[in-house]
Amino acid sequence: MEVGAARPAARPTLSLAEAGATPILREYRAVKAAHPGALLLARLGDFFELFGEDAELAAPILGVILTGRAFGGAGRLPMCGVPAAAATQYIGRLLAAGHRVVLWDQIEDSGAGRGLVRREVTRVLSPGTVLDEAFLEPETAVRCVALWASNGRTGVAALDASSGDLQLGEVAGGLDSTTLAEDLERLQAAEVLLVEGERLDGTLPGTPRTALPVAWFDSARGAQRLREATGTATLAGFDADRLSIAHAAAAALLAYCERSRIALPAGFLRVRARAQASTMSLDAATRRNLELLGGLVGLLDRTRTPMGARLLRARLQEPLLEVAAIEARLATVAALHGAREIRAELRLALARVRDLERLVGRCVHGLASPRDVLAVAAACEALPRVAELVSELGVLAGEGRNQPSLAPPPGLAASLRRLLVDDPPATLRDGGAVRAGADAELDGLRGAGSDARSFIATLEERERARTGIRSLKVGYNRVFGYYIEIPNAHREMVPADYHRKQTLVGAERYITPVLKEQEAVVLGARERSVAREVELVAAGVAGVADHAAGLLAAAGGVAGLDVAQALAEVADEQGWCRPAIDASLTLEIEAGRHPLVEAALPAGAYVANDCALVGHAPTGPAVAPAAQLMIITGPNMAGKSTYLRQVALTVLLAQVGSFVPARSARIGVCDRIFTRVGAHDDLAAGLSTFMVEMTETAAILNTATSRSLVVLDEIGRGTSTYDGLSIAQAVVEYLHDAAHLGCRTLFATHYHELTALSESLARVRNARVEVVEEGDAVTFLHRIVEGGADRSYGIHVARLAGVPGAVVARARRLLAEHEQRRPIAADARGRVQLALPLASAAAHPVVEELERLDLDGLTPLQALNKLAEWHDRVAARPGGPEPG
Repeated sequence: MEVGAARPAARPTLSLAEAGATPILREYRAVKAAHPGALLLARLGDFFELFGEDAELAAPILGVILTGRAFGGAGRLPMCGVPAAAATQYIGRLLAAGHRVVLWDQIEDSGAGRGLVRREVTRVLSPGTVLDEAFLEPETAVRCVALWASNGRTGVAALDASSGDLQLGEVAGGLDSTTLAEDLERLQAAEVLLVEGERLDGTLPGTPRTALPVAWFDSARGAQRLREATGTATLAGFDADRLSIAHAAAAALLAYCERSRIALPAGFLRVRARAQASTMSLDAATRRNLELLGGLVGLLDRTRTPMGARLLRARLQEPLLEVAAIEARLATVAALHGAREIRAELRLALARVRDLERLVGRCVHGLASPRDVLAVAAACEALPRVAELVSELGVLAGEGRNQPSLAPPPGLAASLRRLLVDDPPATLRDGGAVRAGADAELDGLRGAGSDARSFIATLEERERARTGIRSLKVGYNRVFGYYIEIPNAHREMVPADYHRKQTLVGAERYITPVLKEQEAVVLGARERSVAREVELVAAGVAGVADHAAGLLAAAGGVAGLDVAQALAEVADEQGWCRPAIDASLTLEIEAGRHPLVEAALPAGAYVANDCALVGHAPTGPAVAPAAQLMIITGPNMAGKSTYLRQVALTVLLAQVGSFVPARSARIGVCDRIFTRVGAHDDLAAGLSTFMVEMTETAAILNTATSRSLVVLDEIGRGTSTYDGLSIAQAVVEYLHDAAHLGCRTLFATHYHELTALSESLARVRNARVEVVEEGDAVTFLHRIVEGGADRSYGIHVARLAGVPGAVVARARRLLAEHEQRRPIAADARGRVQLALPLASAAAHPVVEELERLDLDGLTPLQALNKLAEWHDRVAARPGGPEPG
C-alpha cells in the first residue's frame, strides 16, 4: 500500500533513512540517492509528495502544511504535498528559492495492474536549466555557468539551455578575481557550477551554487563533448580550439545538462568564444550608476520580439571596442532611422516572428505544445517579408562576414499548417489538435467514434419507444461512462436486458449490452485517436528540431534587426544623432543630454551641455596641452551628477552601436567606462560608505588606462573635510601625472579649492554649473560653463529644504568665518599644497621667520644651528620649555 497523508502525531520525527521499509519508500530512497541535493517530488495519485528532510525544507517555501506518516511507536516521517494539476506554480517557488527539483512521475495508470505503479524520473529542473515557458521571463536569458580555475586563469562556460547559446571564455585570475566578477555580472548567471569544496564569495550573492565532482571538469572530455554537440571535427571554426581551461568548464556543464535530461543535439548548440579584447567590461558600480538594466533599457526597448529584447540587454552590458564593428551596427541603425515607412512595416513583420529562438528550443527538448508548433509555422511565414524589407533597405541581417539567411526551411510552414488546426488546444490531453484530412488512420478512428456517438445520441428516443418510459434518459459521466437512467416509479417497466449500474435517490442507472459495446467503441476510438495525435504532433515537433540550425540562425538575424530598429525608433523620437567613431583619445559632445532625465521632462525643457576632453598618451607626439581632466564645481541640485552620467551614457550608447542624445558627437573609443557616483554602504560585507568609495576609487586607479573614461563624483566626502580634500587632490594629481593613465576624466567636487590645481597641472581645466543670485535667492541654470565656483551654495539648498531660519542664519555666520582661511595654496615651485590652518600661529615671530626661510639654500649645519636658535628663543618665553 502506498504512503498516504496522516495527522501529525506526537511521536519523534524520523529521517527518511529511519522510516519504515514500505515499497514506495524503498524506491523513493533509491531515487533520492541518485539525485543528491535535489528536492524529490513523487507522484502519488493526484498529488506530488515530498518526504523527510525534503518535506521539512519545502513546506514553508510552498506554503503548505507539513503532515506526516506514523510508524508505530518509532516515530513520524514528515510529509507534504501539492496537487499535480497545479504543480507548475509550486515548482516555480522551489526554483526561485534556489533549489533543484526532481520529478518522479507515474508512467502508467494507477489501475493498470497490481502492486506499485511504475514511476520514472521525467524531469530534473534547476534555476539555471529551466526550459518551460512558465519559468522563463521573455526578456531575460537564463544561464547556467560553470567555472574552472587553473594556472592563474578561470575558464567560463555559460549556457542558455532554452536557446542553445553556449559562451566560452577565459579570464585572468582565480575565482576571486575582479574580472571574473564582472563577467558573471554580465552573464547574469542564474546558477553557478563549481568544483566540490570551492567557494565563490562576494559575487552574485543569492545565486545558487551547485557543487560537482572534480572529475567532471576534464578539458579533453570537454573538447570532445563540444565537437559532438556541434557536429564538427574541430572547434577552430568557433575560435574556441585553444580555450582548454574553458573546455574543462564546458565538460562539467554539458555533463550537468545530461544528468538534467536536457537534449543538446548537433545543430541546436551554438558555441561562441568571447574575446575579451573585442568588448568592454563594465564593473558593478558602473552598471548601477548608469542604470543599464533599469531606466536605460526601459527607454531603449522598442523591440518587437523577445529575442530582440534579450539581445538588447546583452549588448548594453558589453559595448564594442572595434571601430569597424561599431560602424557596422551604426550603419544599420542609420538606414532604419532614415526610412520611417519601411521601419514601420518591419516592426509589424518582426512581431509575427515572435520568440522563434525559444520555440525551436522547446521543440528540440520535446516540450513544445501544439500552439508552439503552429507559432513556428507563423514565424516561418513571416520571415520572407522580413528578408524582403532588409533587401529593400540594403542593411545586414547580422554581424560579421557570415550573414544568416532569413529564408525559412522550404515546405516546413506548409507541412505544419496541413497538420494542425488553426486554433489548437494548449495540450494534447483532450485531442482536437490535428486537422481533419491530415492522417487517414486518425480520420478512421474519429469516424468510428463519431458513428458510435451518433448511435448513442439516438438511443434515448429508441429506448423510450421500446420501453414506453417517456422519462428515460441516456447520459454520461467520467466515472461510470454511458448509462440509461429510469425513475423508480417506472421500475416495473425496465426490460430484462437492462443491467443495474448505479443506484440514486429516486432513480436507477442501467447499462445494456448494445450500449456497452458502443461505449467501448467511443472510448477506445477516443483513446486511440488521442494517442495517434500525440504521434503526429511529435513528428511535427521533430521536423522543426531537424531544422534547428537554420531556424536559429534566422532567429539571430531577426534579433539583430529588431535591436537596430528599436534604436532607430528611439533616435527618431528623441532627436538623437549618429556619433562619429574613431580610434583617437578625443571625446567631443555638442549639446549633449541625459536620455532618462530628458525623457522625464517636458519637450525642450532639458538644458543641453557640451563636453570636450582629450586623453594624454605619454608616448605620443608633443602637442599643446588639451583638457584631459575637468574639475566641475557647483552646488547640489544644480546638475553636476546628471552631467557626469550623461557623458558616460553617451559614450556607452555610441559603442553599443546606438545614436546618442546630442547635437553631434565624436567618440574616440574607450576601453573602459569607470563611474564613482553616489554614496552607499555595503553592510553585508561590513563596509562603510567611505570604505566602499575608497575601494571603488582604488579599483579605478589600478585598472584604468589612457583610453579609459573616468567619471568621479565627490571623492573624499565620506570622511573629514581635510582628509577628504587631501584624498581628492591626490587622486586628481595621480590621474594627471601617472604615466599609464592620462585618461579622459570628469571630476565633480564640492571642494571648490581644488580649482587651484588648474594653475599647476597643465591638462586640468575648470568648469562650473552656472548659478544666478538675486539677493538671498539662487537659481540653478544647469548650464556647464568654464571656470571654477568659489561657493557651494549648500546653505541656500538647506533653506530650500525647509531647515529652520535660525539654523540657516547661524550657518551663514560660521561660513563667513571659515571662508577667511584658504586651505590650498601654491608652494615656491608652483605645486599646490594643502595648508592646514594653525590657531594663533601667525602671532609668533619664529613662525613668520620660518615662512620666509629658503630651505633649499640651507646647508645641514645651518639648519641645525637655526633649529637650536629657535629652541632657545621659545624656551626664553614665559611658560616655555626648560633649557637643556
